[in-house]
Amino acid sequence: MDPAFEKMTPSEQIQHVQDLWDHIAEHPEGIPVSAEMEAELDRRLAAHRADPSTAIPWEQVKAELRRRQ
Repeated sequence: MDPAFEKMTPSEQIQHVQDLWDHIAEHPEGIPVSAEMEAELDRRLAAHRADPSTAIPWEQVKAELRRRQ
């Protein structure tokens, strides 16, 4: 572990991790995807296309998560 990271407060550590994630997410093409994960993503997309009514809108998911807190 980086000693500088260890000296950060938990809040600073969380922000640092978020900044790292945002930086990585700027170039998703550079994130490796295993053959198994690609097959699972293809399966899920095919299932959604076959029956889009099974999808749950993001706003509904967020609302449910907030109710659980």
